[in-house]
Amino acid sequence: MRSLKMPKLGVNIDHVATLRQVRHGIEPEPVFAALISEASGADSIVAHLREDRRHIQERDLYLLKETVKTRLNLEMSVAKDIVDIACEVRPDQATLVPEKRQEVTTEGGLDVPPNFKKIKQAISRLEKQAIAVSLFIDPDKIQIDASAKLGVGMIELHTGRYAEAKNKKQQDKYFRQLETAVDYARAKGLVVNAGHGLDYYNAARVAKVKGIEELNIGYAIVCRAALVGFACAVKQMKALIK
Repeated sequence: MRSLKMPKLGVNIDHVATLRQVRHGIEPEPVFAALISEASGADSIVAHLREDRRHIQERDLYLLKETVKTRLNLEMSVAKDIVDIACEVRPDQATLVPEKRQEVTTEGGLDVPPNFKKIKQAISRLEKQAIAVSLFIDPDKIQIDASAKLGVGMIELHTGRYAEAKNKKQQDKYFRQLETAVDYARAKGLVVNAGHGLDYYNAARVAKVKGIEELNIGYAIVCRAALVGFACAVKQMKALIK
């Protein structure tokens, strides 16, 4: 199903910071990657301040807040100290995600129903600072219903199962789940974004789903940037999702 309009592209710069933190140095500077991304067509900049600070640091957030001209989307857990920082930095958007210390990357969406009260408290604090809130959830009706009940206006659907499918049959199955979830969420009045595991080989299909407003992509862009440069990598992804 072809979207009525091309989805926007959010560029996640976490792994620029990952490369810097390997040697605890000063380069590469994530804010430079953000500026290059914007100049190359990115519609938003995404950064995840993890509780263990494995890549993005508080300093990065303050610099990004001062320099990003499009929209700064902070991925974050609902831990109190992280919410405190978000309320001080005041990004344009906060995307609430699950977080486990031992995971390599976010392994799935928020399980909203059993964490309803804690998530609601975080949403309330963030919205008081005029921060738009999105929930990163699996493409599942139970999670969508719970998100709508919380009163958020926006969700991001986890595309990991689709992206990591081992064969076409699996990929088609998870793609259909994604399409169904997008339609269901939009019928409830939610703005729908999508991301996780998307790359130069699987993102174009997701970009064609009617109703997805934005794709958030990071690791694949940073990997390609190591070979062709950040500007080229962002432009290639932007062209691909057209």
